[in-house]
Amino acid sequence: MRRLEGNVFPYIGMYPISTIEAPQLLNMIRIIEQRGSYDLAHRVLGVCGQVFRYGVSTGRCIRDPSGDLRGALTPHKKKNQAAVKPEELPELLRAIATYERIGDRQTQLALQLLALTFVRTNELIGALWEEIDLNNALWIVPATRMKMKNEYVVPLTHQALNILVELKTIAGDSRYLLPGRNPNKPISNNTLLFALYRLWGIKAR
Repeated sequence: MRRLEGNVFPYIGMYPISTIEAPQLLNMIRIIEQRGSYDLAHRVLGVCGQVFRYGVSTGRCIRDPSGDLRGALTPHKKKNQAAVKPEELPELLRAIATYERIGDRQTQLALQLLALTFVRTNELIGALWEEIDLNNALWIVPATRMKMKNEYVVPLTHQALNILVELKTIAGDSRYLLPGRNPNKPISNNTLLFALYRLWGIKAR
């Protein structure tokens, strides 16, 4: 709905759906492309197609003109996610070891734990203390949180266990390994990402 309200309604929202043709759609899409939002242009056209197809099925229009624009949109070039090269990893780990100078200790420990466990960022951010078995050096991520059929078991090294012990003192009574300012919620998804941007920009670029 936000895409329709911001990109479609101001240009063609005043017309009955049965009167809208491909040239009007293309003019609307070109306005989005002029902003450099090529991926959004494709997504908006896709949403329009869904609306038209619903209109056809309910008798509000007789065809979906969005199909006529196939090939008319500027191709969206996907960018690969930024990645650390193997030869850069030692330097990055050394940079993380100094992060406390420019950031907070909890974030530094989280980055180190991420490197030791190789879990996804979201899995670490949402981690609960009830998932951690310090006695057996295991982190058992429930299947529901992994979106898998089985739970995911992460062996914990001595370094990881030491980090968890320190994180526990920081977390206090929070159920989360990495609580945010509100102890009832974890840190933001962007906390670790922005820390890496800040760290890597300072140390390696």
